[in-house]
Amino acid sequence: MKGYKVFNPDWTCRGFKFEVGKEYVHEGNISLCELGFHFCQKLQHCFSFYSFNPNNKVAEVEATGEILGKDTEKQVTNKIKIIRELTWHEVLFLANEGFYNTGHSNGGNWNSGYWNSGNSNSGNWNSGNSNSGDRNSGNRNSGYRNSGYSNSGNWNSGIMCSDTPKMRIFNQQTDMDIESKEAQELIQQILSLPDLTLWISASNMSEYEKECNPGWESREGYLKKRDLKECWAEYWSKATQQHKDVFLKFRYFDAKVFEEITGIKV
Repeated sequence: MKGYKVFNPDWTCRGFKFEVGKEYVHEGNISLCELGFHFCQKLQHCFSFYSFNPNNKVAEVEATGEILGKDTEKQVTNKIKIIRELTWHEVLFLANEGFYNTGHSNGGNWNSGYWNSGNSNSGNWNSGNSNSGDRNSGNRNSGYRNSGYSNSGNWNSGIMCSDTPKMRIFNQQTDMDIESKEAQELIQQILSLPDLTLWISASNMSEYEKECNPGWESREGYLKKRDLKECWAEYWSKATQQHKDVFLKFRYFDAKVFEEITGIKV
């Protein structure tokens, strides 16, 4: 049986080291999630168990021995061969659910990056149109994190800018730019928020979710969208005091603005 397997960046999985081109045999009984070599017949199912991380290794594999779980998302075998490594471009293409998209989780059309909701984007995390950089919410920006128009710099919300401006934080104009240590600490915490979107596989969908998401059968699941305040509540409940202090002791911190955005009263 042909399938796919995801590994850590060093080609390990559950403490076992693999190599491309080699075949491995597990002695003894096999059991799903416990004993044996695990893989998935469909590549998108792999990301129910591994994060969608380009640093991880992904390979095409072949199970030639006993196989359990043939009718489930994950299979286990006692004999597996690592056929070849997939390029990340191949991974994006095979896992994509969009229309004319070569990326992953694109809601628009003709995107070659991933997590784009606009159209004709070649970068990542763009919600505007015709952006070639990353995380742009405006249109036709070639830099990064621009929300305006035709900016070649970064973090611009204006028009035709080539520099990187000072940042507004908590509704205040500050003397910081994106490279400052305090701003970076704040950004790192924000980037650790739970995802606003989660892939829910068909096996984990409730009857209500199936009713509300027509087409889930062909997609074998759906992309669940979560409210920003819900994600903040989850993050704050798990954050250490040190991480919370990155916000609370920030010199421009504003409790009212923080509550408006996160729903958290401090």
